Amino acid sequence: MIASALKKKNNSTTALCFEDTKERIKNIFKKVELSISSYDTAWVAMIPSSTSPHAPFFPQCLNWLLDNQLVDGSWGLPDRHPLLMNDSLLSTLACILALKQWNIAEDKINKGLEFIESNFTSIIDDQQQHPIGFDILFPSLIEYAHSLGINIAIRSTTLEAIIQKRDRELKRGFECNSEGWKAYLAYVSEGMLNSMDFNTIIKYQRKNGSLFNSPATTAAVFQHSNNADCLSYLQSVLQKFGNAVPTVYPLDIYGRLYMIDSLERLGIDRHFEKEIQSVLDETYRYWLQEEEDIFLDPTTCAMAFRILRLNGYDVSSDPFYQYSEDKFANSLKGYLKDVSAVLELYKASQVIIHPDESVLFKQSSWTRHFLEQDSSTYQLYADKLRIYVDNEVNEVLNFPQHKNLERMLNRRSVEHYNANETRILKTSYRSCNLASKEILKLAVGDFNLCQSIHNQELKQLEGWIVENRLDKLKFARQKQAYCYFIGAATLFSPELSDSRLALAKSTVLVTVVDDFFDVGSSEEEQLNIIQLFKIWDVDVDTVCCSEAVKIIFSAMRSTICEFGEKSVKRQGRNVTENLIKIWSNMIQSMFIEAEWSRSKTIPTIDVYMENACETFGLEPLILTALYLLGPKLSDDVATNKELNYILKTTSICGRLLNDIQTFKREFEQGKLNAVTLHMVHGNGVVTVEDAIDKLKSVVEENRMELLRLVLQEKGSLVPRPCKDVFWKMMKASYLFYDENDKFTLNEMYSTVNAVIKDPIFLNELLGDSKKHTLSKALVV
Repeated sequence: MIASALKKKNNSTTALCFEDTKERIKNIFKKVELSISSYDTAWVAMIPSSTSPHAPFFPQCLNWLLDNQLVDGSWGLPDRHPLLMNDSLLSTLACILALKQWNIAEDKINKGLEFIESNFTSIIDDQQQHPIGFDILFPSLIEYAHSLGINIAIRSTTLEAIIQKRDRELKRGFECNSEGWKAYLAYVSEGMLNSMDFNTIIKYQRKNGSLFNSPATTAAVFQHSNNADCLSYLQSVLQKFGNAVPTVYPLDIYGRLYMIDSLERLGIDRHFEKEIQSVLDETYRYWLQEEEDIFLDPTTCAMAFRILRLNGYDVSSDPFYQYSEDKFANSLKGYLKDVSAVLELYKASQVIIHPDESVLFKQSSWTRHFLEQDSSTYQLYADKLRIYVDNEVNEVLNFPQHKNLERMLNRRSVEHYNANETRILKTSYRSCNLASKEILKLAVGDFNLCQSIHNQELKQLEGWIVENRLDKLKFARQKQAYCYFIGAATLFSPELSDSRLALAKSTVLVTVVDDFFDVGSSEEEQLNIIQLFKIWDVDVDTVCCSEAVKIIFSAMRSTICEFGEKSVKRQGRNVTENLIKIWSNMIQSMFIEAEWSRSKTIPTIDVYMENACETFGLEPLILTALYLLGPKLSDDVATNKELNYILKTTSICGRLLNDIQTFKREFEQGKLNAVTLHMVHGNGVVTVEDAIDKLKSVVEENRMELLRLVLQEKGSLVPRPCKDVFWKMMKASYLFYDENDKFTLNEMYSTVNAVIKDPIFLNELLGDSKKHTLSKALVV
C-alpha cells in the first residue's frame, strides 16, 4: 500500500515537471532568440554619425561595448569553448578598434590588448576552429590597428606568417575568380573594403537591406556607401535587439525548422503538435511566396523541403536545380565547402517520391560522395565544433532515412544532443531554438518514462507466452524480446499500449506459426490447423490432432478474440471476423509454401511473390495494430485498393530483404526463395549477384513508392497515422534484414536493450556542457 502510494506520488510529480518543461519549450517556439555578437556590434559602433564624423551613428552600440568586456579582457560569448579562442581574438580586436576610433576607454583597450598578446599563439594551433573569413579578417584588422597607432606586442614572424597566409588565399581566390569566391569576398568585405568595388558587393543585398543577413558586413558597406537600405536594416535590427546586434539576422525560419527537426529526432514532437503545425503552415506560405530566407540558403531550403514533404505538404524538388553540384560549388557555402549545408542537401535527397525527380537522385550521389571524404584531408567549413559535425555525418551516412527506426534514432539523438551548442559564422553565437537544456531534459525524461512502461509490457508479454504455453513448443524460436522490440521501436508512445502489445503478440504468433510450418509439423497437423480456423468454435480437447496444434490454435483464438474485444473501444465494432480471415489467409499461404517444398514444385516468380508476401506475415501484424491504434478504420477502408496496395508494397520490401539475406540457408534446407527462383528461371545465365542486384532494385522502387503513398494527402482514405505504421514496419525490415538475418541470429540484444531496458542518465549527458551555458548575452 505504502509503496504503491509513493509510486503514484512520484508519477504525479514527474508529470507535473514534464508539464512545466513543455510550457517553457512552447515559449521558445514563440520567438527565435540569438546571442549578441560583440564582433558585429563593434562594426556597427564604428559607423560615424551623418552629422558629425567625430561621433558614432549608433552610440548605444559603443556603450554596449564599454559595458560588456569580460573579466579576462576579451569580448565575445562568456564561457567560450576552449577551441574557439580565435573567435575571441577576432571579436576582441574589432571591439578595440571601435573604442580606438572614438578615442575612449584606453584602460579597456589595454586590457583587450593584453588578452590578445597572451593568447596569440592559438592562431597557429591546428586544433583551434576558425570562424568564417578569419584568415582574411584578422590580419586585415591587425593592419588597421597599426594604422591607428595601436601597438600589439606579438612576434613579428608570427604576424608575418598570418599576413602571408592571407595574401596566399587572396591570390588563389583572385586567380580562380569563381562566383563562390566573389560571394565569399563580399561576405567578409569589412576586412577588404578599401580594395573592393562597391558594385560587386551591393549585388548581394537582400530585400531586407542586408548583405547576407550579416550586421557586420552591412555596417561596413553602409559606412562606405551610405546605402539607405543598409541603414534601414541596421535600424530594424537595433530596434529588435536594443543596443547591440547578433551575428546573423533574421534566422527565424531556419531556427524554428531546426527546432522541429530536433523535437522529431528526439521523439518528443507529439507534445507540441499545435506549435509545430503553426510553424509548418507558416513555412509553407513562405515556400509558396519564394521567400529569400529559404531559397537563398541551401541549408534552410533543404531542411524546409524535407520537413514539409515528410509532413504531407506538396513541395516540388525544382528549387534544387540551383544547388546542383556545379552551381553549389559556385555559391558562398560551396566555396566554403560547408559540411552542414551538404548534410542537409543529402538528407533532402532521401525523400524522393517520384521516379522522375532526377535532380534529387543526382543530389544524393554528389552530396554522399562529398560527405564520405575524410574531413581531415579537406579544408571544410563547419558551423559547429568539428566533433559534433563528424557525429552528424556518420549518423546520416550509416542510418539513411529509410533505415532509421524511430526509437533507435531517438536514443542516439538524445545521447548526441549538445544542449549548449555554439554555432560559428564570422563569430560564434548561441540560440535556445537551436539547443536547449529544457529540450534535452524533456527528451531524457520522456524516453525513460516510455521505457519504464515498455519494461512492464515486456513482462506482460512474457507472462502471456507462458500462460498460453507457447514456451513449450521446442521447435519455435523464443524471440519475445525481439517481438516486443518491434512494437516499442515503432509505436513507443504510452497511449499506444494496446496497439503496441497487439503488434508484439502478433509477431510472436507469426514467428511460432512460421516455425510450425517450416520445421515443427506434419502435413496432417498443417491441414488440421487450417480446418480449425474454418470452423473456429471447436472443442480443442477433441479436434486437435496434436498437442502442438492445440497450443497454437488455442493461443491464436484467444488472442484474436482479445484483439476483437479491444477493437470495440477504438473502432466502435468488433473486428474479430476480419482478423480471423487475415490470419487464415496467412496460414493457407504457409501451407502452399510447404506443399511446394514437399512436391519440389518450382512456381513462377510472380506466383511465388504473391504467396510469399502473405507468408511474410505483415498483414496480421499491421492490421491488428491498426485496429487498436486509434483512428477509425472502416471495413471499406480496411479492404480498399489503397490500403491493399500499401500493404503489398510494404510486404514486397520486407519479403525481398528477407530472401536476400536467407537464401543460402534456405537453399541448403531445400526451401524456395526469390534469389534462387531468379537464378532457376534465368536459364543458367543469371548469377547470384545478378539476382540480388535485381531484387535490391525492386526493393528500392517499392520503398520509394511506399513513401509516396504514405505522404500522399489528396484522394487518400487511409488515415496518415495508419500509413505511418507501414513505413515504420518497412524500416524494421531493413533493420532485421539489411545485412543478415538478425532476427534469427540473435545479433540485436544490445539494440533491443537500448530501447527497452537501459535508461538514459541526464547528468552524464550534461557533463562538461555545464561550462558552456547560454549566457546573459542572450536577448529577445
